[in-house]
Amino acid sequence: MERLQKILAAAGVASRRKCEELILEGKVEVNGETVKTLGVKADPTQDVITVNGRAIQSESKVYLMMNKPKGVITSATDPKGRKVVTDYVTGIKERVYPVGRLDYDTEGLLLLTNDGEFANLLTHPKHHVPKTYLATVEGIPHGDKLEKLKEGIMLEDGMTAPAELEYQDINVEEKQATIRITIYEGRNRQVRRMFEAISHKVIRLKRIKFGDLSLMNLKRGRTRPLTPNEINELKQLALSKKNKERRK
Repeated sequence: MERLQKILAAAGVASRRKCEELILEGKVEVNGETVKTLGVKADPTQDVITVNGRAIQSESKVYLMMNKPKGVITSATDPKGRKVVTDYVTGIKERVYPVGRLDYDTEGLLLLTNDGEFANLLTHPKHHVPKTYLATVEGIPHGDKLEKLKEGIMLEDGMTAPAELEYQDINVEEKQATIRITIYEGRNRQVRRMFEAISHKVIRLKRIKFGDLSLMNLKRGRTRPLTPNEINELKQLALSKKNKERRK
């Protein structure tokens, strides 16, 4: 017997958090009975479990890396008919969904999977998996401003964890700077809001690393499967005690 949201996530329905939402919304049934509370357990080998009237099925696990283009929604579907990241996924029959988010105007490394446990492991706040970006900002921030971000800065939703930053390029003529920044959280539009807090608007943002995984030469709009070694390294990084302790 396992918790229902864990069974759904393992079957590739969605991330565990989204599966919890589906349960609370009354969209999940076990043996014909609607479940609306968390904590209910079931046996996936014996019980008939449905989501929106459709029985769940075990799927082969899929792990993909994508170089997300700017102007694409980080979602599996969009009711407004806009381009979504799954439009770029071809050649697989399994339904995958994004691990975390990149906003509409942000490009770069995005992971997609149908493994809810894997997605939850990488996105849960307690695991502090590092994400690295190249942020091109208006103006050239002085070192003391970057120090504020390195130490943690107050946003409307609380103090950020310390970040790692270094200048990547300075364009004096265009009054712009490109800064490499690594964060250990996953708040909505966090990098953009951090730079806005020191009065430097982000005009281009690209994620170049997720953990130790980098884009390398993956072209914009393309996807590739993760290797078993890459999958294992991401899992180990998320579970690493050292990784958690260094962000305290």
